[in-house]
Amino acid sequence: MKVEQTVRCPNCGSPAERSHLFSSKLVRTQCPACDYLMVTSTAGRVIEAYAPGIDTHRFM
Repeated sequence: MKVEQTVRCPNCGSPAERSHLFSSKLVRTQCPACDYLMVTSTAGRVIEAYAPGIDTHRFM
């Protein structure tokens, strides 16, 4: 089963798509405006992430 919803992109604020993929226990958020992608497990573990424009050095 797959449930889709429209959310605001955490990277740029544009409308993005969030898909809850229950069969694989994943949540995928993607934004066509800025190419943001975040795939997490339903437990909250990050599986894959791509966020152009976010400076990773500020998190270290």
